[in-house]
Order: sequence, then structure tokens, then C-alpha cells
Amino acid sequence: MNRDIRDVEDVLKLLDGLLAPGADRWTSGGADWWDSFYADRDRPVPFFADKPDENLVSYLDRGLITPGRALDLGCGPGRNALHLAAAGFQVDAVDLSPAAISWARDRATAAGLDIAFHCGDAFAETAPSGPYDLVYDSGCFHHLPPHRRVSYRALLARVLAPGGHFGLSCFAAGAMGSELPDAELYRRGGLQGGVAYTPEALRWIFADMAEVELRRMHDEPADSPRFGEQFLWTALFRHDG
Repeated sequence: MNRDIRDVEDVLKLLDGLLAPGADRWTSGGADWWDSFYADRDRPVPFFADKPDENLVSYLDRGLITPGRALDLGCGPGRNALHLAAAGFQVDAVDLSPAAISWARDRATAAGLDIAFHCGDAFAETAPSGPYDLVYDSGCFHHLPPHRRVSYRALLARVLAPGGHFGLSCFAAGAMGSELPDAELYRRGGLQGGVAYTPEALRWIFADMAEVELRRMHDEPADSPRFGEQFLWTALFRHDG
């Protein structure tokens, strides 16, 4: 007879186990899936292009964020981390996938940029610890199962400096991602490719931070120097704690 639950982390691990192994894209067990995803650098995947999110460029252009220390969560091939470093940020960038980190390092070397890349779980004790003036997430949050929002919020509370900003892009309900209720995702054993959010849900989840801006990402043409897809929400919050 096993009694495995003593604290919140034990509950989170139990809930991890309720989802099929193939649905795991957020812990170290998901690295193989992402490695295969990033294996072919020439695939016509829009966010493989070496250009930053249009909203991130806009935040900088309008002075909503200013250079400091930044953490890029789920950095992938590093497109946003490179833009932040070029803008004067001291950047830590983390991703589960060794293939993604290798690609991002190659890009940083080619651009002559100094970025600290970390391969592993952003929620682990060995992950970068801050404090950061900016935490930016382009496409990681919507791959988290509902219970890991607890871990995510705890990470933000731990690493964001007072007055620091949190930037996010994630699937927009009605345009991309699953709109199933949280409980139904566990009944079906997976995230159906990613979780969709409404503005109201994002405001509720991150209610302990001040909303600076929340809007749909602007669509950018293929020849634009910026990445933009309208099936994503973009949000900027400020941590006043």
C-alpha cells in the first residue's frame, strides 16, 4: 500500500501521471518530443524563422519595458532571446530540448551575442533564479496542463523583481488550441495539442499582477522582420509586489 502524497509537489506529480506519456511536453520527459520537433531546421514552421514577436518589439519601441535582466521561458531556437540581448538585456534562456538550445546557441554565436542558455526544466531547483526585470514566454504556457499553472505562478512570484514585467503569447480561444474544460483534459489524458485561453481567463490566472496590455497578436506578412500570428493572445503584466 502506497501513500505518496504529503505536500503540494506530490499532488502535482500525481496529476502529471494522469496524463498520457505522449502528452508530456513540460517536464524533462518531454525533451525527446521537442528534439524531434526541432530536428529539421529547414521545416516551414513559422516560428522557426529568426525574428522576434511583433508585440515584444512593440513593448521595447514604446518604452513599456527597458533593458535589464531577462528570462526567456521555452526559448526554442532563441529568436526572442536574441532580440532582447541585441536590445541590451542580460538574458537567460531556458528550454527542455537540447536540439532547440543547440540551435539557439548557433544563432547567438553567429550574431555575436552573449546569452546564457540553460537546457532543462524551468521549474526545477537548478533553473535560473533571478531576480529578473522581464520574464517572457512565447508559446510555453499553453503547453502546460492545468495543475502546472500553480508551478508557473510560483515561478513568476519567485523570480520577478518588484516592478518587473511578464510578457506572454498563447493560444487564443476560438482561433487555436483546445477549449475543453480543465477537468475534461484529464479525462481524455492529454492537452489536445495545447490549451486555449480567453482574455478573462488570463486576467484571472494572473490577477496578482497589473495588466499593462492584452491584445491579439498582429498578423505579420512572411517578409516582415517580425513574427506575428493572429491565433495568439499577447499580454504584458507588471509585478508590483
